[in-house]
Amino acid sequence: QVQLVESGGGLVQAGGSLRLSCAASGRTFRRYFMGWFRQAPGKEREFAAAISWSGGNTYYANSVKGRFTISRDNAKNTVYLQMNSLKPEDTAVYYCAAVESPGVVTRGREYDYWGQGTQVTVSS
Repeated sequence: QVQLVESGGGLVQAGGSLRLSCAASGRTFRRYFMGWFRQAPGKEREFAAAISWSGGNTYYANSVKGRFTISRDNAKNTVYLQMNSLKPEDTAVYYCAAVESPGVVTRGREYDYWGQGTQVTVSS
């Protein structure tokens, strides 16, 4: 079992930055492939970024590539999402998720564990 708690959301102006954190419980965190997803009002949840257990491989949606950076610290059981050059269309609830998988997982339905989400609002 893994419990995930996100933090770091808030209100920021367009062009600004935020860093989200996701703290995980459990001693086997480094076995998990981790992802960040987001859901805007009235829209379906969408994939944003993901990272392999070692941190050596990262994956991004085209909409955030070049602006967002996912990273992880296995010693701290934490995954991060650094978000730069934020746009109003980045406004959403951001969720981190975990799945015990050796390979890439970008579809939300394949993840086993989810956090409660943190709100990110970007004003124009």
